[in-house]
Amino acid sequence: MTLDQLRIFVAVAEREHVTRAAEALNLVQSAVSTAIATLEGRHATKLFHRVGRGIQLTEAGRVFLAEARAVLARAEAAELVLADLSGLRRGTLAIQASQTIASHWLPRHLVAFRRAYPEIAIRLEVGNTADAAAAVREGRAELGFVEGVLDDPALASADVAWDDLVLVVAPGHPLAEDRAIGLDDLTATPWVLREPGSGTRSAFEAALEAKGLSPGRLTVALELPSNEAVQAAVAAGGGASVLSASVVSGGLGAGTLVRARFALPSRPFRVLRHRARYRSRAADALLALIAAATEA
Repeated sequence: MTLDQLRIFVAVAEREHVTRAAEALNLVQSAVSTAIATLEGRHATKLFHRVGRGIQLTEAGRVFLAEARAVLARAEAAELVLADLSGLRRGTLAIQASQTIASHWLPRHLVAFRRAYPEIAIRLEVGNTADAAAAVREGRAELGFVEGVLDDPALASADVAWDDLVLVVAPGHPLAEDRAIGLDDLTATPWVLREPGSGTRSAFEAALEAKGLSPGRLTVALELPSNEAVQAAVAAGGGASVLSASVVSGGLGAGTLVRARFALPSRPFRVLRHRARYRSRAADALLALIAAATEA
């Protein structure tokens, strides 16, 4: 069993699709199919159900997926140690970030890092806050950048920036009027929110609870998995939402969104690291660049 076979298996398992896994790994489909068949044949165990043109993990496949991820995480940790010995002249820095951070805050810092350390490759995955925490916990990413509140004893977190949340609606919505918004106004309107596990949603719900309003009293008309989808639904008159000021700046400027007069607290952007795993010089260098840019 090779690390390449494990990487192929994990890619197929996560996508439940051979062709998409091959594209992600830059391999031909036949090579991916052969690697899976070799694993199954050598150990006389079916890892996937073939259902029509799709595939699904068997129970054995689900158990093996956790072990495969753990082995790959350990291999990557070993590579980090060797990369550090080369003095930031080679290696890969694996990062997972929530959508808001990955789209609007992190890119400029990654560009600065790339200029300073051109031989260090950056592998960025995007998900919600829960996804980023899971990636760091499982060793698939060394750094996780999130805006949600987490309580995980395996992870250490530190604030790296601050972000403003704003309540937005479409022009003509009752909350678009130039007046203060009360809690009764919030319960009387439909809402378009990010999915559970999103840092933006958890920060909004925490703010409501601090004001004495249970989030369960809101009428959630739509739950959508991206900031762009939420903005589009709000602009189309689907209801009110709360998003990062950096996310909605374009819509506010274009007049497709209106900011309602409802005060919300700023929230921190946080970096997550595993308490027990090796800390690479590349990760330390990126965080040092971010700190310097924040202080400037």
